[in-house]
Amino acid sequence: MDKFTEVKNLIASLEGDVDKFYNKGNSAAGTRVRKGMQDLKNLAQAIRLEVQDAKNKAE
Repeated sequence: MDKFTEVKNLIASLEGDVDKFYNKGNSAAGTRVRKGMQDLKNLAQAIRLEVQDAKNKAE
């Protein structure tokens, strides 16, 4: 459950940079968004593996 909280916090932390990139054209913010999205992808994959492992142990 901690990883899910990390996902929510990461998304919230990226909100300002997303606004700066899309609405103000700040390319440095776009770089930070891309890095954050990569981190999000990695976290999501870790959660998927954790859930699959728990599911397999329950069977």
